[in-house]
Amino acid sequence: MEDFIFYNPTKILFGREQLNNLAKEIRKYGSKVLLAYGGGSIKKNGIYDNVVRVLKEGNIEFFELSGIEPNPRVDSAREGAKIIKENDIDFVLAVGGGSVVDCSKLIVAAAKTDADAWDIVIKKHKVREALPLGVVLTLSATGSEMDAGSVITNLETREKLDWGSALVRPKFSILNPEHTYSVNKWHTAAGVADIMSHTMENYFTTYDDCYLQDSFAEGILKTCVKYAKIAMEDPQNYEARANLMWTNTWAINGLLESGKVTDWSVHAMEHELSAYYDITHGVGLAILTPRWLEHILNDNTKLKVARFAREVFAIDGEDEMEVAKKGIAALHDFFVGLGIPMTLREVGIDDEHLKEMAENTIKHVGGPIDGFQQLNVEDVLEIYKKSL
Repeated sequence: MEDFIFYNPTKILFGREQLNNLAKEIRKYGSKVLLAYGGGSIKKNGIYDNVVRVLKEGNIEFFELSGIEPNPRVDSAREGAKIIKENDIDFVLAVGGGSVVDCSKLIVAAAKTDADAWDIVIKKHKVREALPLGVVLTLSATGSEMDAGSVITNLETREKLDWGSALVRPKFSILNPEHTYSVNKWHTAAGVADIMSHTMENYFTTYDDCYLQDSFAEGILKTCVKYAKIAMEDPQNYEARANLMWTNTWAINGLLESGKVTDWSVHAMEHELSAYYDITHGVGLAILTPRWLEHILNDNTKLKVARFAREVFAIDGEDEMEVAKKGIAALHDFFVGLGIPMTLREVGIDDEHLKEMAENTIKHVGGPIDGFQQLNVEDVLEIYKKSL
């Protein structure tokens, strides 16, 4: 286990009535708010009206930025920063899923500099200050409500890149499982795949002796397996929605990676798919993960994959390699059972840009991926081909 420091100051307000605390939490940091949200689903399900009511009752002035995309664009962040500067806004409230939160993180950083928002993402400009950010979460998927990371897409350059700063970590996040009742089957399934991928990116490492962290990860994965279909078949099942929402937060808030060396191999590959084809992130992760595990399965990795198979899918057997293979198949079949398309062709991706995307994967991580098993351009290309 490597030396590490775990620190996460985001305040979580979890439960049915926590929205009532919104105005009080905002007033600790500001009084003039940019309300950022996505395509309008929060207006259909009533969350928007409830948020606006609380803001008005709290005498909090607010401006709006709507239309933030599922793979958030740098242009939306630029627009948000512009609104803030023109109206002297001092707080940003993200109401939505991870894409809205990720975009809002870039907004709070870009609002405090004259540098272009994309320069922040490509690390040409260092974040030195940021506006405070709060979150009202409406989708269990990315865990962005309790971390310092963000992923932004630039369609002009065909890049989808991750960046982060401790200064953009949300001050508080309100998590009401009822806010996810209206999430459809597709996005519930994709969200579960996203949560599981975050967990597995931290879990699949070798020889680090992080038994406790790995046990936490297995608990998160088993929770997803237990509650995913329940939430899809009974959308207003509070127990299922609450458990998925809580796994979402703990999959990527720093706990699971503590003491580990990770390299997020599958995310690096999927970001290229989304940059080129704008597919649903969780679906791309689900398609790639079993093929990645198949590709890197060898005598060095089989023990960890076999442990995954035993602990998450209760697969028995004496031969470690066979147990590991059955575990990978079980993961694939689980995603199939959620209705996720499990080939790239099913989501509109053919072999036209595979080599280019493989090369960009390695370029954007700055060299071979040194995760569970080292990957070079040829490895990534082979995984893409297996995923067709």
